[in-house]
Amino acid sequence: MIQEREELGSKTFGIIITILSVFAFIGAFFIINWLSIADIEYNSQYLTVLLIMIPLWHFGISKTNLTRFYRAKDTAIILLESFLFILTGTGILAIIISLLKLDQVNFYILLVFASVEFILLNLIIILSYRYHKNLLSKGLNTRNIILIADENCVDFIERLFLHKEWGFRIVTIISESEIISEIFSSRVKVIQNTQSLAYLIKSHVVDEVFYCKNDINQAEIKKLVFACEEIGVVFRLQSAFFQMPATKTHLSYYNEVPFLTFINTPANKDAHQWKFVVDIVASFLILLIWSPILLLIVIAIKLTSRGPVIFKQKRVGLRGREFNIYKFRTMVQDAEKLRPLLEAQNEMDGPVFKIKKDPRITAVGKILRKTGLDEVPQFFNVLKGDMSLVGPRPPLPSEVAQYQRWQLRRLSMRPGITCIWQIAPNRNNITFDEWMKLDLQYIDSWSLKIDFMLLIKTIQTVAKGSGQ
Repeated sequence: MIQEREELGSKTFGIIITILSVFAFIGAFFIINWLSIADIEYNSQYLTVLLIMIPLWHFGISKTNLTRFYRAKDTAIILLESFLFILTGTGILAIIISLLKLDQVNFYILLVFASVEFILLNLIIILSYRYHKNLLSKGLNTRNIILIADENCVDFIERLFLHKEWGFRIVTIISESEIISEIFSSRVKVIQNTQSLAYLIKSHVVDEVFYCKNDINQAEIKKLVFACEEIGVVFRLQSAFFQMPATKTHLSYYNEVPFLTFINTPANKDAHQWKFVVDIVASFLILLIWSPILLLIVIAIKLTSRGPVIFKQKRVGLRGREFNIYKFRTMVQDAEKLRPLLEAQNEMDGPVFKIKKDPRITAVGKILRKTGLDEVPQFFNVLKGDMSLVGPRPPLPSEVAQYQRWQLRRLSMRPGITCIWQIAPNRNNITFDEWMKLDLQYIDSWSLKIDFMLLIKTIQTVAKGSGQ
């Protein structure tokens, strides 16, 4: 019942946010007029945009976690999720306006709307979260739980007692451990026999049962799960078996046959969807906005050196898939054929080849590399799905052939235009093994927040012109 109430509250909250977003759009129109930023007049095209925005916003909100009240969620995550939602939504809205040729709609309104919406959305969500957590800390809307535990669960139980805002109230602990009994019997009822579970969940108000023992007894768990299923109580299984280093688990079903899946790459589907959406929208907008500069670069390359404007090279992507990476050509024609003559000057260890003052680089190429503009065509790779904005840099097939087994795991995530190594101030002094470890660190700790921070730092790096 509590979960159903929370889901209903989330849907209602989503409708409220959509309605307030309509007022934010109307407010943006009046703000532009009040500040005299642009000379605009109301016409039916603005109504068309508003009617498009309502289902777009409602759909976007329903597909994100913005309105879901997690029992533990940082403000920084809320800010990041709302920023990505507004960035994506406004970007899609701008594309639709262009496609429908609504040329009387002033784009200043979209910018002001996005700013007002960001402030309004975060204000509402953060205040709602604080109100929700305040209710939980006072014991309202809590979930009553029974813990089946051993001595390895002491720290987890202490955290449940400490974090009242998580909204869990321990009804009983079932444990044969004397340590558990000694520590917690003064605060909560502790019993030994798991056979009592069926009676407890029937005679008490219990929402969930947590099984936290390291040693898994399959026969025991089957009985416990059946006892919970009979009356609709949630059963949660935790074990040290699931806590393998850098490995995440989830249960999958294939034709109703269950498989416990172990993966060592990020598995948050919602976050991955957001990453994909941001990749596509951001890449499209960057290429669109930068098109005049790209044209000038094309002309500069053509006028100063022979050869194609775009340099294509085989690279290795997700789990060994090969693809052609695109860059503006920064070297003389047939530079790859000259590489064997320069191998002795290689400044990197391992299979990577890099020279700080490479004689093959053209005059225009030096500027492009210094500013990072040579990488811009890779946004086409992102649009094709070969790459992402952020991820381990795609290696050459010849480099992968020399990888040690543990280094191959860096191919388990889609390669990116930028990464941790890319923004390191001393990146050319980092050893190959350290580079690989940085990529694995990124994979193991990946989140949208980390991607956002890396993008900001990449912009700073490009602004400083520290590329080589």
